[in-house]
Amino acid sequence: MSETSALPVAVCQFAPTASRADNLERIAGMTAEAAARGAKLVVFPEYSSYFVDPMDATLAENAEPLGGEFVTALTALAAEYAVVIVAGLVERATDVNHVRNAVVAVRGDGILAVYRKQHLYDAFGQHESDWIESGEPGEASTFDVGGLRFGLMTCYDLRFPEVARTLVDAGADVLVVPAEWVRGPLKEHHWTTLLAARAIENTAYVVAADHPTPIGVGHSQIIDPEGVVLAGVGTADGIAIAPVERAVIDRVRAVNPSLRLRRYTVAPR
Repeated sequence: MSETSALPVAVCQFAPTASRADNLERIAGMTAEAAARGAKLVVFPEYSSYFVDPMDATLAENAEPLGGEFVTALTALAAEYAVVIVAGLVERATDVNHVRNAVVAVRGDGILAVYRKQHLYDAFGQHESDWIESGEPGEASTFDVGGLRFGLMTCYDLRFPEVARTLVDAGADVLVVPAEWVRGPLKEHHWTTLLAARAIENTAYVVAADHPTPIGVGHSQIIDPEGVVLAGVGTADGIAIAPVERAVIDRVRAVNPSLRLRRYTVAPR
């Protein structure tokens, strides 16, 4: 693929379960479909390897290392279909009672990037920190495909604009957001508004994959650097595909140089 051509990306909206085998089977089927429709990057939700609601001790029992079955299977799928896959992983932590909420990006030759969720969902009556060990602020998790740089963040991180800005400062052209955006009053409105805001304020694409209803809000989307939804899924399972393109980013940033004009830097606390 040319470094300047459009790169087709897919968001795959599905509901991971407590069956790791079923989750991998669903990921395999959706990857095959997305690749057949031309996608070169395929994005799955947060907790794609294993999910249970409400969270309990089985998270730790089903956590895997980066070299475990889930990442190995993703890498094989990426090789088979000549794509890059991004998906949420319940990763083993140093504390046996907790896990890491990780996102991995893999190609057929191995792992491209790993991100561990920094902002845990201790809000709206939820307490993710009871089960999850937070990632530490540090070097931005990015990877390159087709002449574009992709930056990883996860779900609740979306509410903290400095996460996205840190990725853009590291050269990200596209923000990739696997999520399990829990339903609730106004939550769908928050999700779609924040996705558009992160795109507009950073003049970057946003590629976001959520769980469907009834637990998530759905509405997985691919959004352009002006906040326009290029493709999306409703509230059920599904796949949406749209191109991301360097020329579009360059055009938007030429007329809206907000990144160059900003007066503040971002620093971790």
